[in-house]
Amino acid sequence: MANPKLRLRENAAGSFFVDSSCIDCDTCRQLAPAVFRDHGGQSSVFHQPQNPPEKRLAQMAIVACPTGSIGSADKRDAKNAIAAFPFRITENIYYCGFNSEKSFGAWSYLIVRPTGNILVDSPRYSTPLVKKIEALGGVSEMFLSHRDDIADHARFAEKFGATRIMHAADGAAGFGIEKIIEGETAVEIDDELTIIPQAGHTRGSQVLLYKNRFLFTGDHLAWSPRKETLIAFRGACWYSWTEQIRSMERLTKYDFEWVLPGHGRIANRPPAEMKRHLAGCIEWMKTK
Repeated sequence: MANPKLRLRENAAGSFFVDSSCIDCDTCRQLAPAVFRDHGGQSSVFHQPQNPPEKRLAQMAIVACPTGSIGSADKRDAKNAIAAFPFRITENIYYCGFNSEKSFGAWSYLIVRPTGNILVDSPRYSTPLVKKIEALGGVSEMFLSHRDDIADHARFAEKFGATRIMHAADGAAGFGIEKIIEGETAVEIDDELTIIPQAGHTRGSQVLLYKNRFLFTGDHLAWSPRKETLIAFRGACWYSWTEQIRSMERLTKYDFEWVLPGHGRIANRPPAEMKRHLAGCIEWMKTK
């Protein structure tokens, strides 16, 4: 719960505010860019929401915030904001919301399929979210991209009887993971899902390719709205930048239209354009 006494001075006057517990995870700025901004190391409200769409997104940011750093005196739309998650991004791909502080606010996703839903990384375990996921068919498998973003994976796995998938190099055995990936060879889970090990950010980082269209990238690859291209995070490479470059080069043989990261922005571009951006990202990485 945000504390009005800790309201940041950078906030615009009005009902919505961010307090000093903000960890600058970028969640609110992604959800409601017309309301929140980065003022340098933290988020703040630069524009008080004026219309129903803006208010709805700002309320959703309150729900998604991993540290409870956003507050508002206007509670009228709170229930609707909670009920908005999982929030459909496109087709059968949903953003779970309820980001977890354990994952530094990383985004998690739900792929809804007749053959069994896939939870990509772990959101915060919350009863309203769990009930909504249950109504969408539950979770048959959990894809865990790397050790940083597993949050409440054990609670979700227990609740839904889900099989968790994680790479051995990130300590999967120690987490009690049911399906452990090894080495750097891609693994086809079924005719729609391919797991591609991508060491770099961590030793056991991996990405998930769905239908050769949707690439769930964890902290490996994201879109930069400022640079208008794909980026990797040099300052948050915990294992090996050299290995991350090698991983990116192996990724060039795959086609995808969407990049859906845990941290960083989502992007949707034609496959050929994505390949150009990926090639440019690799060239940039080699200079760092």
